Order: sequence, then C-alpha cells, then structure tokens
Amino acid sequence: MVALTGAGISVESGIPDFRSEDGLWSRYEPMEYGHIRSFRANPRKVWKMLREMDALLGAAMPNPAHLALARLEERSLLKAVITQNVDSLHQKAGSRRVIEFHGHGRTLRCDECGGRVRRDGLILGEDPPRCACGSAMRPDFVFFGEEIPREAHGEAVEMARSCDVMLVVGTSAAVAPASHLPHLARKSGAAIIVIDPRSIELPSADIDLHIAKPAGKTLPALVEALDQLETE
Repeated sequence: MVALTGAGISVESGIPDFRSEDGLWSRYEPMEYGHIRSFRANPRKVWKMLREMDALLGAAMPNPAHLALARLEERSLLKAVITQNVDSLHQKAGSRRVIEFHGHGRTLRCDECGGRVRRDGLILGEDPPRCACGSAMRPDFVFFGEEIPREAHGEAVEMARSCDVMLVVGTSAAVAPASHLPHLARKSGAAIIVIDPRSIELPSADIDLHIAKPAGKTLPALVEALDQLETE
C-alpha cells in the first residue's frame, strides 16, 4: 500500500485546513500572502503569516491516524506515505518513508545563495530571518507559483504506478499535480480506498471503497482488524 495524505489527516491534531472557516486563508488572502511573488516583493509582510503558521505547526502532535500509518509501515504493509502537508507529523509518528510533495518547515532556505539553516532553536522576530548573504530566508516548502520539487514528484509518481492499493486520506484530491496520483495508481491497476468524511473530487469510478469517517478512527480500526486477523 501507499498512502496519499492531505490537510484532513492533521485536522485531528489541531491544524485547521487552510481553506476551512478558521484556516489561515480565512485571515490571509492566499495570493497576497502565499504566492512566491508576494514573498519576494515583501518578505516582512509574508512572514507575518508564516510566523502564525509556524507556531500552529510547532504545537501540533501526531494523532492516531498518523500513528496507525506508521504501524502499517512497521508491518511492511505500507510502502510509503506521500503527503501534501508540511507539518512533519508523519515523521514524528514514526513513519520512515515520507515523500513530502510540498516540502516541509524543518529548515529555512535562501533563494539567493541556496543556504539552509535548521528551524529548531531559531527565534522568529518581527523581521524575516536573514541568510548570511543578507537575503530574507523562507521555509523549505512550496509557495503558490512554484513547482513541486523534482525528486519528490518523481518518487511520488513511481510509488503511485507501482502500488497495489492507494489509501487517499484527508485530501479532496482537487489540487494538481497531487490530484493526478490516484489516477496514475488506478491506471496501473491499484485499488483506491478513500478515508475522508467529506466527498472528494475523484470520479466515483476510480474509487473502490469510500469510508466516510475521520482518519483518526478509521486507520486505527484498520490496524486493529489486521492484528485480529493475524492472531486468528
């Protein structure tokens, strides 16, 4: 199996979906604060939003859904997690093979000279953190207007094409290019299992099973059922 996860899996960790009523985009216009052009034009302004996001992600802990996926990997049933999230909760839960489709916030980087620093221990003030070269640094994740990291994209496509089952967890599957991955898996013969209380954008013909319940309840129940089968 391969899991494709989105914002919905982290909602149960206290991180609202950016597009929800209480998400970041309800307070910050996405193209004004989330586009790479906006950052380059006024990094101090964009860092106002980034500091709030950083505090939210830093306080979050893995929930039972993250832990269940790590358990499935331990049992060699799950080959990889492809996540659109930048919160590192899969790694905190113990997952080892995590393909971060949109990058992560564990490091900051400079687009001018390529320098990187770890986020841990860095105190964020009102001014943007500066690289040794003097340029404003940014989190190591993808802004609107940027391409998916080539290595992550290639790994994700490879996983989608080679899996037997794809778990689509907590994502609407509406945003390209991540939305293409279930189609690639389906085309290659994989079964598609959706775990999300909401309806999603995938064609119904591409979905073998839709469990319309929160991932924090469904995935641990799946692990428990597998444990019972193994015992029997």
